[in-house]
Amino acid sequence: MSFDELQLHPAVRAAVAAMGITVPTPIQAQTIPALLAGRDVIGQAQTGSGKTLAFGLPLVERIDPGIRAVQALVLVPTRELAIQVGGVLDALCRVRHLSLTLLYGGRSLLPERQALYNGAQVIVGTPGRTLDHLRQGNLSLLRLRCFVLDEGDEMLDRGFAPDVERILALAPAKRQTALFSATVPDWVNTTAARHLRNPLLICVDPETVVPTTIEHVVYEMDPTVRLAALRHLLDQRGDGPILVFGRTKHGVKKLAQQLSAQGYPVDALQGNLSQHARERVMAAFRSGELPILLATNVAARGLDVDGIDQVINYELPDSPALFTHRAGRTGRMGRPGEVITFLTPPDAPKWREIERALGRRVARTAWPHGTGQGSHPAPAGTRRAPFLTETLLRPRARAGPQPVHRALAGGRQYTAWLRRVDGHQPHADEQEELDSGSSRGSN
Repeated sequence: MSFDELQLHPAVRAAVAAMGITVPTPIQAQTIPALLAGRDVIGQAQTGSGKTLAFGLPLVERIDPGIRAVQALVLVPTRELAIQVGGVLDALCRVRHLSLTLLYGGRSLLPERQALYNGAQVIVGTPGRTLDHLRQGNLSLLRLRCFVLDEGDEMLDRGFAPDVERILALAPAKRQTALFSATVPDWVNTTAARHLRNPLLICVDPETVVPTTIEHVVYEMDPTVRLAALRHLLDQRGDGPILVFGRTKHGVKKLAQQLSAQGYPVDALQGNLSQHARERVMAAFRSGELPILLATNVAARGLDVDGIDQVINYELPDSPALFTHRAGRTGRMGRPGEVITFLTPPDAPKWREIERALGRRVARTAWPHGTGQGSHPAPAGTRRAPFLTETLLRPRARAGPQPVHRALAGGRQYTAWLRRVDGHQPHADEQEELDSGSSRGSN
């Protein structure tokens, strides 16, 4: 199928062609006709599969340019994702002469309020900031035609669900609703059934496993070795950008300070940054000026940067879904990538949970470099050697299934920690990372 076969406005097809896109991805080919026909849709496909255009193209087609009122609302979990989705939709809105506005925290409400008063027709927003405008009377959903939940599994989870429910309650019953996500567990389908009318479920290459283009490496190590191991990997890095994930904003900030003091060209993306600082860091990473970015889980949802060579899980995420979302930052659109995960004894129960969700066990090896105390960073600005120690750091890649290693045997008792895992309750610091309505100042 080509975009010419879809019932799209000629100007919209031209805008897509200007993006260098000629053939719809599978999720686009299946969802666009259904959305154009007015169906409610639940769309599931891997990260990087083109979900934004899958809902964006029908969205701009169904809006009346002559009505100066909000007709489409796309809710996303983070500011970074709002900017990313807004960038894609802006090119489509321009050719249809539609007004697009972004609503997210970390900046003044006044320009957003003015844009709404001026007749914005398409809104991309985070739940907390969108609800703020609704409560203040700046935003009306009475003329809403299309409602999209992007990253729907997170939007309907406990962090965001209350605000999303309040926003949905203010939207017209006769609207088209679409939910898109890389993971759609059963509880999401159950929750979505309350808000979607006879939805068409479209599942294309669901993100239940790491894409085959990604090489996955797991190192078992003692927690005291973790920082030295990270330094060793960064010393051996190649030319491509590297993304390092931690669990909490405080931990990521501290790690960035430690590495920066040792001469590494790093910066951090975490919840305490102002919006201006977040945008500055992201611009530097996208341009290649910043080769190493440290981030909390907020970046797993909103970060779309081409050419990330390597993702390093310095600490495990809180859920299997976040693990696959982190991995999806590399290996985009079929390109090769590498994900390295540090596994310490306390991580054993959580890793077993992740492997069960992935439906496979991932080969692992003991960290082979001891404490790494002999590894020192090169002076700032010095180009380090390419990844020459590849054969020492991981098993040789080969076709077919990777060897299965036994799961870790557990180690000491971590009763309180296990209670939190079993109850699916995020740690207090992790909860702060959510751009939810309960913390709209960071949303």
